[in-house]
Amino acid sequence: MPSYFSPGIYVEEVAGGARPIGAVGTSTAGFVGVAPDPEARVDEAVAIGSWTEFLRIFASIDDAPSTVLARAVFGFLDNGGSRCYVVNTGESAELAGTGNRRTGLQLLEAVDEIAIVAAPGQSDPASYEALLTHCEQLRDRVAILDPPESASDVSALTQVALIGEEEALRPRQSDYGALYFPWLQVRDPLTGEVVATPPSGHLAGIWARNDATRGVHKAPANEPVRGAIGLTQLVTRAEQDVLNPAGVNCIRAFGAEGIRVWGARTLAAEASEWRYVNVRRLFNMLEESIAEGTRWMVFEPNDSSLWRSIRRDIVAFLTRVWRDGALLGRTPAEAFFVQCDEETNPPDVRDQGQVVAVIGVAVVKPAEFVVFRLSQWAGGAATETLGS
Repeated sequence: MPSYFSPGIYVEEVAGGARPIGAVGTSTAGFVGVAPDPEARVDEAVAIGSWTEFLRIFASIDDAPSTVLARAVFGFLDNGGSRCYVVNTGESAELAGTGNRRTGLQLLEAVDEIAIVAAPGQSDPASYEALLTHCEQLRDRVAILDPPESASDVSALTQVALIGEEEALRPRQSDYGALYFPWLQVRDPLTGEVVATPPSGHLAGIWARNDATRGVHKAPANEPVRGAIGLTQLVTRAEQDVLNPAGVNCIRAFGAEGIRVWGARTLAAEASEWRYVNVRRLFNMLEESIAEGTRWMVFEPNDSSLWRSIRRDIVAFLTRVWRDGALLGRTPAEAFFVQCDEETNPPDVRDQGQVVAVIGVAVVKPAEFVVFRLSQWAGGAATETLGS
């Protein structure tokens, strides 16, 4: 309380409104690989905002060779991405890092704004494990994984690959990763030649574009792949019948629509509540937004006043999310609930220095299978009985 020593009128400002919780960004990507100039900014997480900036930093040498990392960054920016971090591993090509030396994915751990991670072209079991473990531990990002360049038998993409295993090609189950098949044919931005390139960079751009135009709650599927002029392998509907339940998202070519993303699943089990990419990424956004927006509450007195503030701020935030179409329900009460009271915070919980809020949300899931049931109909013609 302030101290008053002279008679008079004093006006005090008291914060009485809700402290708004803002939605965190979801479209910043992190790429790890070998740059055209393998000696440029090695083992640094460098922010990139344009293709010109990437060329200036990572391809300034004469006759810079093309790499899958360069094509991935170009595909990301070409498909709607606006900001990414690039880690040039140099000739060592260490993805996970070893010992006390921070390299590869470890350099992206400190960049909190990253929400999408990829190691373009890395399709071996060790790389898959490094990417999935990175995202599972941080819990605020999802990995886009690349398949092998070719798969003569697509059923191999449904079997988990292990070191030394040649018959299986799929990453393990995880709701923090998504796999897309097949590779794309694109015109290389450095050489101008038509080459095959892994799809992760282009897909990261599509995720970012979808976030900007529709929102993170919208499944990033049925979207055109800008820059793709062909596919290394055409996937049939029968083949996708095998791949889709296993969490392998297909990129397909359609006659009139062109090349489109035709899947929106994570690598989670089919029965998992996290089997859709947009559901996993929406929860990542909700969790991080609430955590960052309520940090002011730490060390506040753990009483009913704090509980009311928690309910007020989170309800206001989720109401905005519901109005954006991310939650299912005709009213906010149908879309979510927030409980923070004596029931969730009994004395034993408070004695441990904890305050517990229980939050439930009803998420919108994609219409993955659109079914029209057709049958013959008599047309409602009137009938008349003749005679008696």
